[in-house]
Amino acid sequence: MSPAKVPAERTATLKDVAEHAGVSPMTVSRALNKPETVSDALRARIDAAIDALGYVQNHVAGALASAGSNVIPVIVPSLSNTVFVEIVAGIQEVAQAAGYQLMLGNTEYDLEREYTAVSTFLGWSPPGMIIAGMRHLDRTRHLLKRWGKPVVETMEFGAQPIDMNVGLSHYKAGEAMAEHLVARGYRQIVFVGCRLDADYRAAQRYKGMDRVLAKHGLARREALSYEEPSNPARGGDALMEVLSMKPKADAIFFANDDLAVGAILRAQREGIAVPKRIAIAGFNGLPFASLVTPALTTIMSPRHEIGRIAAQQLIERISGRTPTKRRVDVSFEMQVREST
Repeated sequence: MSPAKVPAERTATLKDVAEHAGVSPMTVSRALNKPETVSDALRARIDAAIDALGYVQNHVAGALASAGSNVIPVIVPSLSNTVFVEIVAGIQEVAQAAGYQLMLGNTEYDLEREYTAVSTFLGWSPPGMIIAGMRHLDRTRHLLKRWGKPVVETMEFGAQPIDMNVGLSHYKAGEAMAEHLVARGYRQIVFVGCRLDADYRAAQRYKGMDRVLAKHGLARREALSYEEPSNPARGGDALMEVLSMKPKADAIFFANDDLAVGAILRAQREGIAVPKRIAIAGFNGLPFASLVTPALTTIMSPRHEIGRIAAQQLIERISGRTPTKRRVDVSFEMQVREST
């Protein structure tokens, strides 16, 4: 018997999964609720059927199915990073005024955890979802597209969103900072970040910088990436490593302000002149960037506004209206200060 197929316009059911996997609905139920009661091979077969059909387990039973209708899931890669806290604050401001509450998910930049969060939240029958970023596992994208309800991807601006998109081009932001540094006369520029394999938006900023260096015929280097999360102490240590490993370096573009501010503070302690010996730049435009000495040159991303617009887009769609624009580029602002 050939595997069951579900029409694109219909949500897959537990029975569909059972037919696709060639087992009974009761076996599928056991695999989902008591996985230890089925063999690994059988669970793998059922998981494959779930992925193929985009099945979402409904956690809200019968008459309570509307209970989650005023709860909007918001999935971000970090809740310890001020950047994402400000986005959530913007979303909440608009959503709460419209009578909605938020349900938060934190992926720690792990796309498998993102898939788990998406599939779990969809099980609560929300009216829509807001998710940071546009890079997802294929099965996450398939799940959200098949779900068919409003989705807003935030933080970056791209050409092919799942549904709606509010953000900025990190590639162009990297280009803008590199052009600024080159215009100021810096020629040996280094990019420093953390977990760039997972934080692909920071990696896009590096690629934008690299393109500008190539355009001007300047030395190009691999980005310096650390495995631990970004923090000021790591920025200070990175400054010393760059000066030791690349003594001709005259500017560092850090992936975020946390790292850059840490580098400035370490430079003060070590007696390293900024920007005379080495220029330091960051990204995000966090409030403390202007409080250090010298004040940090950075790029301001309108985080609160991204959250507000994303919530407005989502609520318009939930209400049955069509937003004026389904893709919104909020751009960014260079904040040139003494550190460069």
